[in-house]
Amino acid sequence: MRPVNALVLCIHCLAKSVLARTIIQLSVSREPPSHASAAINPSFAGFGIEPSNLFSFTGTDVPNLLTFNLIQNLVSYTDKAPHIRIGGNTQDYQVFNEHQTQWTWVKNHNAVGQGVFPSDHMVIGPRYFEAANRFPAGTPVTWGLNLAYAQDDWPEQITTMASQVFENCPNLDLVSIEVGNEPDLYLKNGFRSGEWNGKIYTEQWLERVGVLYEQVLRPRNITSAFFEPACTASTIGTTFRIVDLVGFGIDGLANNSNASFITSWNQHDYYYFVGVSTYRLTLAHFQRLSTVEDQFTAWAEQVGQAHDTLYPYALREMGLVGPVGLEGITDTFAAALWTLNFLLYAATLGVSGVQFHMTDNSAASAWQPVKIADREPFVRPLYYGYAAFDQVIGPTCTARVASIDVTDQLLGDYDGYVRVYAVYQDEKWHSLVVINSMPNNVSQASQSGLGVIVRLPRRLTGKMVHLAYLSGPGSDATTNTTWNNIEYESSGDGTPTPIDDGLSGKSFQVGVDGTINIDVRDSQAVVVNLRWRVGEGLRADDKACAVFSRGSLLTDGNGSIAGNDTVNGEENIASGRWRGIRHEEGVRFMMAWIILLGIFMFRRM
Repeated sequence: MRPVNALVLCIHCLAKSVLARTIIQLSVSREPPSHASAAINPSFAGFGIEPSNLFSFTGTDVPNLLTFNLIQNLVSYTDKAPHIRIGGNTQDYQVFNEHQTQWTWVKNHNAVGQGVFPSDHMVIGPRYFEAANRFPAGTPVTWGLNLAYAQDDWPEQITTMASQVFENCPNLDLVSIEVGNEPDLYLKNGFRSGEWNGKIYTEQWLERVGVLYEQVLRPRNITSAFFEPACTASTIGTTFRIVDLVGFGIDGLANNSNASFITSWNQHDYYYFVGVSTYRLTLAHFQRLSTVEDQFTAWAEQVGQAHDTLYPYALREMGLVGPVGLEGITDTFAAALWTLNFLLYAATLGVSGVQFHMTDNSAASAWQPVKIADREPFVRPLYYGYAAFDQVIGPTCTARVASIDVTDQLLGDYDGYVRVYAVYQDEKWHSLVVINSMPNNVSQASQSGLGVIVRLPRRLTGKMVHLAYLSGPGSDATTNTTWNNIEYESSGDGTPTPIDDGLSGKSFQVGVDGTINIDVRDSQAVVVNLRWRVGEGLRADDKACAVFSRGSLLTDGNGSIAGNDTVNGEENIASGRWRGIRHEEGVRFMMAWIILLGIFMFRRM
């Protein structure tokens, strides 16, 4: 067997303008290592929109150009719209009334539901679905429905709402339904009283999804495996963990189906939550990327529990700081680096998708969609983290990410502030991402950082590599972010404006010694791309992308997708499920069968 060539990357200081404090040496394999992610869905990096704020993001009688231009930018990078979740606390407040024709929700003055905010206090009408239908054609959507409402007419209320989605949002690719938002918090929210735990939730969830399947999905020949049960939103004394819900039978077969009701697990997380987290968050702490991994420890266990089932794990509500961000932290350039890192990190864990939650008044939303006080709509730096991630993974449906551990070399000042990822396309190394989140505020104006020598195999002699930088004036800057010679702020409507940042676009021909030299300033990220500029040269692999396609929603009459083995929901192509079987595992499997077949044929001779 031929030995696998390796890319050797040595981070070192060369440029006089950069005062490196640390030298790092590492290597990157030509092919994905065993710990690399599965192929990444082009819609992986998505958004969650709080239902009460939908009109702020979509517009009312006039579409919101800022929102749709910003989404279209991402479509142009991946050939697929980001996955949108329309859900949050207020999905459990909503009821539908066809006579409510305003471009807003209205308060129900005759509410009868339980809750600190009654579970029927928000009335929406046909305009709500008209607004949602404005997202780009084929936008994958997870739609949140009301589980909190428990009056005798709940079956009529929930099936009416679901029917409205299917009938009035033909532009959307509705891939899943989420029934209930964070049910483990229902006692706190007043939606339930008395005994309430994961077992009772499972029973009520199965009751509701059963009604939805029989009355809404099955008549439309849609599989039963169309729902995302909500997992624990807390780590304290919970019975809503994935392993608990499975123990309570939430993944049992649906009636009149040979599949379960589940298409994916649905979990929520905030890096920090005001009033819940037990320490004071500072910008320097936020920038220390190792704290992301510390905070995510419990959820990483949940990812592992999901991987022990047939179903993927999605972070349908993710946030930097809840409930509405923190000015001076989530609206800074540091948040752009944080976002890029988190998306790459989540992919390496086997998370199938991330939706960063947005409200119109949150300093942690990627953009402010409407005028608030005296501030006109604008783009926040963290949106650039999305743009960088999407341009790096591209539209191929074959992108895989592997983290490169440099923690043992990052002692002293840089400890926890630098993360490195290798990105593979079609099973070959294609990009290297170096994120240097060392604090470097605008007032410091420091040019210190890391110098980088990338040593490539001699087989790449004469090949071109290209650089793209994610940069800002400083960690605490709230404007003037750039990514890959693009900025999205000055146009006022989210359309990109070309700009020369003096760094991105530089190209190097690999010399006979196989090296190139680059710099990464503190509070900056760089992408090294083989052959093409970042954002160019990649094309969709139709066969690979078919795995993520909803495909035909028609069933075989038993609740399964026609033409697919979907016992207990396994391999449900309609939901875009990818169980993460890696290429090398498939090759080993095929070779084993070939050997066994050869032995069998030899014995027959």
